[in-house]
Amino acid sequence: MREEYSGIEGFVLAGGRSLRMGRDKALLQLGGRSMLEIALDKLRALPLAAPPRIAGARSDAVAVADLHPGCGPLSGIEAALAASILPLNVFLPLDMPLLPAGFLRWMLRRAQITGAMVTVPRIHGRPQPLCAVYHQELLGPITASLLAGNYKVMSVVCSAASRPESIDIFDVEPVASADPEMFAFSPLPVHRWFHNCNTPEDMARIENALVLTQ
Repeated sequence: MREEYSGIEGFVLAGGRSLRMGRDKALLQLGGRSMLEIALDKLRALPLAAPPRIAGARSDAVAVADLHPGCGPLSGIEAALAASILPLNVFLPLDMPLLPAGFLRWMLRRAQITGAMVTVPRIHGRPQPLCAVYHQELLGPITASLLAGNYKVMSVVCSAASRPESIDIFDVEPVASADPEMFAFSPLPVHRWFHNCNTPEDMARIENALVLTQ
């Protein structure tokens, strides 16, 4: 029987306009599957309490539409937290197809152990706030920030956390070096897991990298 947590939901952030790609990234095919389906499958592999949903201004039946359209990914996070009735919510951006599901499971376990309201990985010193675990209690402060015109995800979610100690921003490289379990998640170096697919050139590089993971 699959391990199941009662307090976690999962969302794919898929509300971008794909301007640099020139067409809808959600429909792009990688290895015979759409980018959207790849992201959803990663969340389906996790011990969630409910099927994953799509956060963004899309028309899919399982989508959660933005409450404040045109305000970037923070609006998608807000919409997801508003739709969630569970404490912890894991987010995965649509355009990160190389990220292994095992890392998301590991991050969920970390969030449960620490009790943090904000759990964000950092790679090469750069936070990845769209691949993160957020507590549902962040909803009110996030909505207030959007109404005030502040759309910067990292600054908003960190200021929304009620206590500084409830913010967990961790560096993936040293954590992976100390935890051999991570190297079993993917044959790719950990920094490759977080490569975004924003342009046709990115798409070609990611297609080549996917060959190594199969």
